[in-house]
Amino acid sequence: MTIAANDSEYFSKLELVWEDNFDGNAVNTDNWTFETGSGGWGNNELQNYTAGDNAVVKDGILTITAKKLNEAKVAGSYTSSRMITSGKKEFTYGRMEIRAKLPSGTGIWPAIWMLGANIGTAGWPACGEIDIMEYVGYQPNKVHATVHTSAGYGGNGDGSSKTFETAEEEFHVYGLFWTEKELVFYTDSPENITHRYAPSSKNNDNWPFNKPHFFILNVAVGGNWGGAQGIDNAIFPQSMEVDYVRVYQEM
Repeated sequence: MTIAANDSEYFSKLELVWEDNFDGNAVNTDNWTFETGSGGWGNNELQNYTAGDNAVVKDGILTITAKKLNEAKVAGSYTSSRMITSGKKEFTYGRMEIRAKLPSGTGIWPAIWMLGANIGTAGWPACGEIDIMEYVGYQPNKVHATVHTSAGYGGNGDGSSKTFETAEEEFHVYGLFWTEKELVFYTDSPENITHRYAPSSKNNDNWPFNKPHFFILNVAVGGNWGGAQGIDNAIFPQSMEVDYVRVYQEM
């Protein structure tokens, strides 16, 4: 089915099947795992991901904070958090919505995204990557939505961007409408489409999106894209705040 601005009838059939509103005073480990380590994560990033030291839950908000340890601007000069639902909460199709407020400054690279749960066997990019929201601080108020597959990955991913004057100052909803036909990315409401991905002829190379995917929330520092115009050490600490993650599916 193709999404349309007046497609309220279809959306009314979708029911909330999972959510994390970040209640309580800690990250819910029934939903999330902290992915730890260094090594640049394939993108030459400079942060080390910690086992929760950079993620705080308070007053219904998850805050992921990138911190500066020293001025060297090398691998390990920063810490941050990368949270995944792999093995715990994985989904195929539906409406995904994440309400978040973004960090700012040159060198910061937050992301709200999904990876194919079969990445361990299929590898990347064959598993598929769905970037619901990516942001690089040297391009203020420009949010990106991108799809990566074997047919188009890295800098050749299929994506679009949208200007959001209050991306850093206010919470916005970053949404994905995912069916067996297409991926439609939007901001705040389904009428505000950022990007649409719908190959006319689907195959394993361009459509790995018929299998379960899991969520990832992270804030990177530097890297091939985030650090393309350097890093301003004066900006730290910088945080991405997340109000909720919700998944709706047809029952």
